[in-house]
Amino acid sequence: MRKYFSEITRIAGNVVTVKARDVGYEELAFITGGRGGSLAQVISLQGDQVSLQVFSGTQGVSTGDRVRFFGRPMVVPFGDGLLGRIFDGAGRPRDARPEAEGEDIQIGRPAVNPMKRRLPDEMIRTNIPTIDIFNSLVVSQKLPIFSVPGQPYNDLLARVGLQADAEIVIFGGMGLRYDDYLKFRQAFDEGGVLGRTIMFVHTAADPVVECLMVPDLCLAVGESFALQGKRVLTLLTDMTAFSDALKEISIIMEKIPSNRGYPGDLYTQLARRYEKAVDLDGAGSMTVLACTTMPGDDDTHPVPDNTGYITEGQFYLREGRIDPFRSLSRLKQRVNGDTRDDHRAVMNAGIQLYAGCRESREKRDMGFDVAGWDERLMKYGELFERRILDLQVNITSSRRSTPAGQSSPSASSPRKSASAGTSSRPTGPRS
Repeated sequence: MRKYFSEITRIAGNVVTVKARDVGYEELAFITGGRGGSLAQVISLQGDQVSLQVFSGTQGVSTGDRVRFFGRPMVVPFGDGLLGRIFDGAGRPRDARPEAEGEDIQIGRPAVNPMKRRLPDEMIRTNIPTIDIFNSLVVSQKLPIFSVPGQPYNDLLARVGLQADAEIVIFGGMGLRYDDYLKFRQAFDEGGVLGRTIMFVHTAADPVVECLMVPDLCLAVGESFALQGKRVLTLLTDMTAFSDALKEISIIMEKIPSNRGYPGDLYTQLARRYEKAVDLDGAGSMTVLACTTMPGDDDTHPVPDNTGYITEGQFYLREGRIDPFRSLSRLKQRVNGDTRDDHRAVMNAGIQLYAGCRESREKRDMGFDVAGWDERLMKYGELFERRILDLQVNITSSRRSTPAGQSSPSASSPRKSASAGTSSRPTGPRS
C-alpha cells in the first residue's frame, strides 16, 4: 500500500520539508499537487522532519501537496541502449528519443573495495604531447584540470574524449552554457565517437538540484560498464559548479558554513565522486578526468584546494596551454618506463631545456648580456611551444615492433579483462 504524507511544513528554494516517518536518507519521492508532479530526493532527516530537494524546483508547490516515498534511492537504467544517448541531470532524455530501457542500478553506491583493485600500470594515450610525454594519463587515475574561466578547458576535455584510448566515454556537464553543450555534442558527433559516448548534461538554465545528480549518474553507469570488462573514461566539467550547487543547498538548509560559505563536508562530497576511479581485478576500469575552474586564478580556493588532496596530480591550464611546470601526474612513473626506451630521457631533457629557456628569457628581459647558448635555448623554447605545448598538436600514431626474444609489455601484464583481446597497449610518444 502506498503511503502519502501531506504535512509540508517548509518550502525554501528547491527544498521542501515534510513531516514523515520510516523514510531513509537519499530515498526517492514524488510530490503531487495542482501543477502536476515532480521527483524529489531526501537530503536531510531530523526526527520526523524530512527535507527533500525537488528536481524541477518548488515553483507551484504548496503546503497542501502530497508526498509519496518510493522506499529506494534514485536509480538509472543501464545497458548498451544508453550508448549514443544524451540525458539531463535527472536521467530524462535530452535527445528527443524514448526513455532508456535496461536494468535499474542505484546511483551513489560506495566505492569499490581497495582489495579488489589493481595497481595502475597502463597508459591511456591521448595523442596530446604535453599529456602523453610529460604527464601521462594512467588507467584508473583521477585527475583534475585546474583552469581559470575563459581558458579552453572544455575544448581540451572534448579532445581527450575524441582521441583517448577508451572503449566507453561518459561525459557529465554541470552548469554548462547551452552553446558549450552543443559544442560537445557536435564534437563527439563529428569525431565519430558519439556511438560509444553517453552524455548527462545539466545546463545553467536547469534546476540546480539536477547539477548534483550528474556525477553520480555518470559514475554509476561507468562503474557498471567497467564491471563488464570495458575500459571507461569519465569526463566531468565543471566540478566548481557542482560545489557551488552543494553550497546553495547547504545555505537553504541553514547548515553552518565553512570556508567561503562551502559546506563543511565539501572534501567528503568531492572524494565520494573521485574515488570511483578504479581498475578492477579481473574486469575493466574507469578513469576520471574532471575540470575545476578557479575563481580569480586562486588555487587556495576551497574547491581546487580540497581536490588537490584527493586526486593523483593535476593539469594546470594557462594561456591556452598545459603548464608543464605546475602540472603533475603522480602515476606517470608506473607507465612511462614501458612505453619507449627513451621516454623518460626525452621527458627529462625536454623540460630541463625549456626551463633553461625561461631563465634565458628572464635575463634578456632584465637587460643582461645574452650568450650564444642563451640564444639557442630561446630558439628551442619557441619550437617547444609551437610543436609540443600547443594544444592543437597531435602525436603521430605509431607502433613499435617488439625486438626478437623480448616479450611485449601487454603480454607480461596479469590483466584479464574483456577488452584485453581488442585494445593494444600504446607505445608512447615520438620525440
